[in-house]
Amino acid sequence: MSMTFGSAVKSGLALALAGSVVLAASAPAQAGDGGAIAAGILGGTALGFIAGSAAAAAAPPPPPPGYYAPAYAPGPYYGPRCWYEPEQVWDGYAGAYVVRRVRVCN
Repeated sequence: MSMTFGSAVKSGLALALAGSVVLAASAPAQAGDGGAIAAGILGGTALGFIAGSAAAAAAPPPPPPGYYAPAYAPGPYYGPRCWYEPEQVWDGYAGAYVVRRVRVCN
């Protein structure tokens, strides 16, 4: 784990500040407790700083690729072109020619 001088100084200052806050706000000592609470708080703080500095020193993930190819997009459709045109059609029920729209494709 490589650490620069600046980040080591910042970590040390943060640890000193946290330790002084814990010591200033702690309750008066009582006989027989052996300082277990203070040791647990300081140890947990130290482990938190170590884990945080290790996570911050990890390399960032690589950037995403510049282009994502379509996975399921269909290609262009080159089928026949179709449209509707009016056309005179013989209607056997009416007995005459009527104008209807008829689909025309090329």
